[in-house]
Parts: sequence; structure tokens; C-alpha cells
Amino acid sequence: MFGENMVGAGELNPYENAKKQIDRACEHIHVDGGVKAWLKTCEKELSVNFPVRMDDGGVRIFTGYRVQHNTARGPAKGGIRFASDVNMDEVRALAIWMTIKCAVVNIPYGGAKGGITCEPTALSDGEKERLTRRFTYEIAPIIGPEKDIPAPDVGTDGQIMAWMMDTYSILNGHDYYGVVTGKPTRLGGSRGRESATGRGVMFCTLEAMKKRGIEPRGARAVIQGFGNVGSWTAKLLHEQGVKIVAISDISGALYNAKGIDPNDLYEYALKNKKLIKGYPKAEAIDEKKIFSLDCDVLIPAARENQITSENANSVKAPIVIEAANGPTTPEAEKILLEKGVLLIPDILANAGGVTVSYFEWVQNRESLYWKEDEVNERLRAIMLESFNDCLRYSEERRVGVRDAAYILAIERIADAIKVRGVFP
Repeated sequence: MFGENMVGAGELNPYENAKKQIDRACEHIHVDGGVKAWLKTCEKELSVNFPVRMDDGGVRIFTGYRVQHNTARGPAKGGIRFASDVNMDEVRALAIWMTIKCAVVNIPYGGAKGGITCEPTALSDGEKERLTRRFTYEIAPIIGPEKDIPAPDVGTDGQIMAWMMDTYSILNGHDYYGVVTGKPTRLGGSRGRESATGRGVMFCTLEAMKKRGIEPRGARAVIQGFGNVGSWTAKLLHEQGVKIVAISDISGALYNAKGIDPNDLYEYALKNKKLIKGYPKAEAIDEKKIFSLDCDVLIPAARENQITSENANSVKAPIVIEAANGPTTPEAEKILLEKGVLLIPDILANAGGVTVSYFEWVQNRESLYWKEDEVNERLRAIMLESFNDCLRYSEERRVGVRDAAYILAIERIADAIKVRGVFP
């Protein structure tokens, strides 16, 4: 069963998994050994330990990280997460995946990631603000609109980004709206950013269904996770006629064969500490069983290492769409591919967020802001082009879509490295 000790520790190390994915892709293309080693190494890693004054007057020490993986194609880009299990290897892996993801959708960024080891739900708003501002002060020397642009991730949101932008601007004596993305629109944020990752997942899901000859209307989807990405994915697929038969979050899992209305569930969660537990219009089920439900598409939208070698054989869905980062281990992916599952990897499926973050950065630089319909249509064009590029590589090279996406991305990154050269 999922989560039991039979899963090896090596299988669950995201950094080791990211390096395995690079190795596997490089088997299909000629990549200089030095470039390959470069891609498996992060350019800059910053770990900081800093004090924060808590509401009770005491001082607590927090640990934070910011990792920049590769900047050959442009400034580093990646989220900041607040979570109790954030660690350096996780952040390294997420930074690598961001580099690959940006190259897959062909936007001019490299990858970065950051985080603070904390439990955000246990912090007051004042404590979160002081935590955010002090962390921003600590990493300020390595971030900036032309160097490294953070964004929201697990446990963070537009308010966190507003505090980061304000702190960085104060430190530099000038408003730098482009230092972060995912900001509130009244502070230079882009329309359509909140729904962007879920919308990109929706575009990929519909294209994958088309590939497998599945009509969206009446198709059954199972979604693990009901945070920003999961909830928007559910709502947007529901609009397309897809039946959401099961949804889970940290409080449990729900099932209704007739379908769950994600808009109604979202309103319930808002009144229930943002948790879906106790929702009266669906049956509570064991969250470990959500991967084995009979459905047309399975969408893990929570955290990494959710589909492992221990539960992959139980997956019945013919399509898996990775809305989360790294939800499927390499060992599990091998099992899924042998079963004939069409797996659309995270570096493609959830790239809508970084794509619209790029749009926000461009708008900040131009001081010219686009309408939401324009943002959504630009996103649709990039996601469909990237999806078709990856599927074409997959068919031509007879590899899985993840390997195809990695091959495409590594070719683009390696070309940038070759043209730039090595200094000195």
C-alpha cells in the first residue's frame, strides 16, 4: 500500500529522482559530458537561519533556502514554499524541474526554488509577515528582476509576494514590481495568474483525452489535492463537462459516482478552514484508495512522491496528468508506462503557472497590462504548442512523454550553454 516502509528511501528523494530523469533523457541524445554534469548540479545554493519575533514576545529561529539551478536561458524563476518538511534536496529538485519546465514551454528563464521550514497554518498573519520580510532580507543579495524572480508555491500566496516585493523595494530604495510574480493585481499582478496553473492542466487534460479518444463531457476525473491548483483544475474541467468523481486534500478524500460540483465544494471549504472533510454531498473514503479508483483521468495535484512503486499497479486510469511537482517516482512511472498509461509530466502539465508569471514579468517591465482574455488565450497557445511538441518527440523517439519533454528541454538548454560558452 501507498506510504508503507517497503518503498525505498532512494525512490523518495526528489533530487536523486530529478538527476535520474536527466540521465534517462540523455540516453536518447548526444550531450557533452560536462553539460550533463552541469545540468545535474545547481549553480547557487543559499541556506539561511534567521530569527523572527513571535506574537508571544519570544524569538524563534527558522531555516530557509533559495536554490538557483541554471541560468543559461535567462534569469532564475521559481516559487517559495512554506511547509514543515521543506529541505535542501527538495528545493534542489524543484529548481531543476523549473529549469526544464521553462525550457519545455520555451520561455526565457532558468529554474530556481525556495522555501522556509515552517507550519504556515500555525502562524498568525503578523508572524507570517515578519517571517517573510526577514527571509526576503536574507536572500535579497541573490534575487532581483534580472537575476531571480520568486513566486507563490505551497503555503504561500499573493500576500506573501506583496510583502516580499515591498521588502526588496525598501532595501533598494525603489519600487521593483518585477522582483516577484503572483502578486495581487493592484500591485502589478497579472490578470489570470491565480487560475493559470489549473488552466494549463485543463488544456493538457483535454488534449490528452483527445489523444485517447475520450470525450470530455461525462468523462470521469479523480483529483488528489484541492489547493489552488487542484481546485482550479476541478472547476475548469467541470466547466468542460468532465465529471469530478473524487477529490482529496490533507483532511481526507471524497467520492460521488454522479460527480462532485467543485464550485459548491470550494464554497464549503472556505467555511471549513479550507478543508473538504465533512462535505455532505459525497462519501468519505480512504485517501490511500484514491489512486485505484476507476476513472478516465487521474490528476495528482498535491505533493511529490504520491504514486510510487507500491501503488502504481493499482492505478486504473488510462491517463495521468501531473498537476503537482514530482508526484510520480521513476520506478512508478516505469510501471505505468508498461501498463500503457498516457502520463503527461509535471514539467509540461503544470507549466501554466510559470508561463503566466512570465507574462506578469513582461507586463511589469512594460508597465502595460493585458486583459484576462488576452492572458488566457496567450497561455492556451503556448500550452497547446508545447503539448504537441512533446507528443511529437515522444512518437518520433518512441519514449514516454516525460522523456520527450526532457529531451526537448535539454536540447534547448544545451544549445544556450554552447552558444554562451564557459567563462573564463
